[in-house]
Amino acid sequence: MARKKKESAQGIETIPEKKPRKVVAGPIRDKEKTKRRLVATVGKVLQKYTYSGLTITNIAKESGLNPKLIYLYFGNLDGLIQQYILEKDFWSAKSRTQLAELVEHPDSIGAEETNEVFQGQFDTFLKDKTIQRIIHWEMGMKNKLLRKVADDREELGGHLLSTLDSKFKNTGVDIRASLAIILGGIYYLTLHAKNNGSTISGIDINEDEGRERIEKAIERIIRRDFEDAERSGLEKKNSKKK
Repeated sequence: MARKKKESAQGIETIPEKKPRKVVAGPIRDKEKTKRRLVATVGKVLQKYTYSGLTITNIAKESGLNPKLIYLYFGNLDGLIQQYILEKDFWSAKSRTQLAELVEHPDSIGAEETNEVFQGQFDTFLKDKTIQRIIHWEMGMKNKLLRKVADDREELGGHLLSTLDSKFKNTGVDIRASLAIILGGIYYLTLHAKNNGSTISGIDINEDEGRERIEKAIERIIRRDFEDAERSGLEKKNSKKK
């Protein structure tokens, strides 16, 4: 502990110096902590009950907090659910990084890089139950918020597609359609496998063998389209030389 000197009639006296008091923003800190807890609980309830179970009662019960706090911090239940959905990232951190790098360096985009992005999405959907629930929710209900989330997700993927357009222009290969089928297949396969354990075409992606078959199929479709586009480009170049 630091000490300071003080003069007195008896001479110089050394006394301990007090430490400055630590300022803690208690109410503000507690408010943010409570809000984060409520938002996180939405995900827990969604996994446990599906979207029909997203009620004030269930969220208060799972969080152990007073239901009045939902109204205090988010206005109402819809405000809390909206906050959760807007924060939910449908693209994995790895996929987001890959997309940003590919868009910044379009010349580096090839079959391998495109395959990595979609394999990452397949893995994310298989593992994240809350994303599965929200996608299912989107499919079964017309909702402005869910539409916004879907549009935001589409916009991010659209950056990659716009970059790919130039590579496939005038090749006769519709890469957007192929990737749409792949992504739609990921949704459908995952929802079926995780919600009721059913197989599609006798393939069970809950098993390693089934999942690997789908991964190989995704890669094969993407590589085939890139090869076809390259072949088409070479054929056109050769025909011009003649």
